[in-house]
Amino acid sequence: MRVKRKGEYGLKGDYHKKLDKNWKYYPIYMAKMEFIEKYFNQIPKNSKILDVGAGEGILVEKFRREGYDIIGLDLNYGSKYIIVGDLNHLPFKSHTFDYIFCLDVLEHLNFEEQKKALKEISRVLKKRGKLILSIPNLAHFASRISFLLTGKLIRTSSIERHKGDRPICEYIELLKELNFKIIRRKGIFPTFPISSILTYFFPSKVIALHKFLNYFFSYPNICFLNIIICEKP
Repeated sequence: MRVKRKGEYGLKGDYHKKLDKNWKYYPIYMAKMEFIEKYFNQIPKNSKILDVGAGEGILVEKFRREGYDIIGLDLNYGSKYIIVGDLNHLPFKSHTFDYIFCLDVLEHLNFEEQKKALKEISRVLKKRGKLILSIPNLAHFASRISFLLTGKLIRTSSIERHKGDRPICEYIELLKELNFKIIRRKGIFPTFPISSILTYFFPSKVIALHKFLNYFFSYPNICFLNIIICEKP
């Protein structure tokens, strides 16, 4: 099947498959993927799994090779196992999936779209099904310090890319409003000033530092990224 690319994938190509170790989000991305890959160990292989906002299909391709029943969907990318489609209008019947992954996606939607997208995810998720999210937190530690000293927040990306950027507590409130039960939260990268500067300039050299911080100081409310595991009642 011919690979279809639009948006950032049309400009950058398969950049998650060919990671630049000088990418400033490199250690955060690696920590996230390590957590998600370990989580797969507790998913039964007969489960139906959807990865929305799947991008180039890193997870989809890896776990299909390992025997999982997983497909992906992305607005800007299509391939053999990635359907081109809109998160706000998922092309699946209600109560189809046991697990849905939505990793670094919601922040790209505006506030109104975020609620609509989560309602669509809830629709196609089975009862007692699990939703696994990763979401940047506008109220991370360095952002709070910046606001205290300068009156400016440190956004998790440009407003054009993350137009729905908001504090993690607002995402939590939205999930609860839609009756998702939060089972677990995991924080990644508490943005302490020195570690943030080192990460910005030397991302490939601070992997060990990130492992240390993520183990001892990963209080979700001050971390740059949150992984949230929810259950549909």
